[in-house]
Amino acid sequence: MAVDKLWYLQQMGIEPYVPRAVARTTQQTPSQASDLPATHRQGTVVPEPDAVVAQQPASDDDNAASQWQVLQQQVVGCRKCVLHESRTQTVFGIGDHQAQWMFIGEAPGMDEDRKGEPFVGRAGQLLNKMLKAIGFNRNEVYIANIIKCRPPDNRNPRLEEIVQCVDYLYRQIRLVQPQIIILLGGVAATSLLKQQTPVSRLRGLVHHIEASEAPIIVTYHPAYLLRSPDQKAAAWEDLKFACKTIGRDL
Repeated sequence: MAVDKLWYLQQMGIEPYVPRAVARTTQQTPSQASDLPATHRQGTVVPEPDAVVAQQPASDDDNAASQWQVLQQQVVGCRKCVLHESRTQTVFGIGDHQAQWMFIGEAPGMDEDRKGEPFVGRAGQLLNKMLKAIGFNRNEVYIANIIKCRPPDNRNPRLEEIVQCVDYLYRQIRLVQPQIIILLGGVAATSLLKQQTPVSRLRGLVHHIEASEAPIIVTYHPAYLLRSPDQKAAAWEDLKFACKTIGRDL
């Protein structure tokens, strides 16, 4: 079981069950695993000699495109939590698959659920303006959410829903390999940083997670800024701080 998921289960008061066979496998060191014959490594399929000769090495771009396609198909077909029962469609993510900047919100809203794209409503329009302020068009960054389905009545996603969905986001982060990650709002910050600290106290600091070496900056969610326009200046300071963190000139 992934270390990341253990934290969420612990927050829910669930003691995860780890089968003995899995426990023995996870205790094996990388060096021990590599010493095993190929036919004994977990998940390894050894092709016939003729097949080895016939195989052509795939390029990195081909491999990445294939991984994106598989991941998106898994999200579209996901039935892991109850949110699949009320969604119109999943909201996977959008943007440059090799973007330097990645923006992560909490969950799709009604407009996103209808269109299948994150941040397309009023909050999305404000996010577009925030991107323009630091010199980006929307298609030059990657935008995703903690979960891929809209919670009913636009409520916050529940912990058990995040547990089931967040691995999809971690895989997106690893595929994009962004230079910097911006967390938009408290749900995104709590879910990835694994701490119940208000956004106001997370701002102005550089954070990190296991899934990426990229620095992480926390700022207010655009929807919150629409309700509290007096905080837009603070969000602008956060974006400037993010630029400074990676040496980007404004």
